[in-house]
Amino acid sequence: MTPADWRPVLEHADVQLLIDLALREDLGSGDVTTQAIFRAPQQATVNVVSRTPTVACGQALAETIFHRLDPYVRCSGAYHDGDLVPAGATMFAVTGDVRALLTAERTVVNFLMRLCGVAANTRRAVGEIPLGAKARVFDTRKTLPGWRQLDKMAVRVGGGANHRIGLFDAVLIKDNHIAAAGSITKAIEAARTWTRGRMQIEVEIDRLDQLDEALLAKADIILLDNFDTASMKRAVEITAGRAELEASGGLTHDKLAEVAATGVDRISLGALTHTVVPADLALDFPSMLEPINP
Repeated sequence: MTPADWRPVLEHADVQLLIDLALREDLGSGDVTTQAIFRAPQQATVNVVSRTPTVACGQALAETIFHRLDPYVRCSGAYHDGDLVPAGATMFAVTGDVRALLTAERTVVNFLMRLCGVAANTRRAVGEIPLGAKARVFDTRKTLPGWRQLDKMAVRVGGGANHRIGLFDAVLIKDNHIAAAGSITKAIEAARTWTRGRMQIEVEIDRLDQLDEALLAKADIILLDNFDTASMKRAVEITAGRAELEASGGLTHDKLAEVAATGVDRISLGALTHTVVPADLALDFPSMLEPINP
């Protein structure tokens, strides 16, 4: 991902608020330790180091956070978003006023740990899809509250695809919508009338005998909720390309190859963002800086 790819995310109001909150809860009235030791500006270069293998993600966000304290901070490095980072490697270096680097250190690393964790988790999931299988790995709305934009960006960095961002940008008719509307057909027809072709219409089914109705109602995407692989394969045969099929529900990384082999078009995986091992990262400072004012 390039800085241009990150710009809409970094400028999003939710991300700006999240950065504000993270800095405010850590700084409070000020970083008394750093203020006591460093009373004047002083340039330093520090390294963001990965202690375990991970996937690089979030350099642009790190720079944005540092800029709240020092607009002249610059990040640079050999690893870019989506690159595999080996244990012990410097993901990128940060140069700026040492006071800003020390004060924002924990906030920046906290953000990077989760972003890299989601990206690495997604990359592992995508890697489970066999060569030749058409299935793409999608995320869900099972994200950390307040982190929707960032979690979904990290999924893209890891090679996954984004499902809907929220309830506002795509139609997904679920079992309760169907029950309230009276049938799959009624729900889809009402949604199509309202959307006027502006959005794809996806419908969730949890039994194979619901598939024909969803196809006759011309759903664009049909979500197979908690289907076993035999039923998924049969659904692919019946559908014969008339709609995209999405496997979902309780899926884990170890099941992805088997699910992809059924021929489904999409696999949505809540575990990409709700079961994440944060990357083990640290901001390493040089052992000695230039003399400071006492």
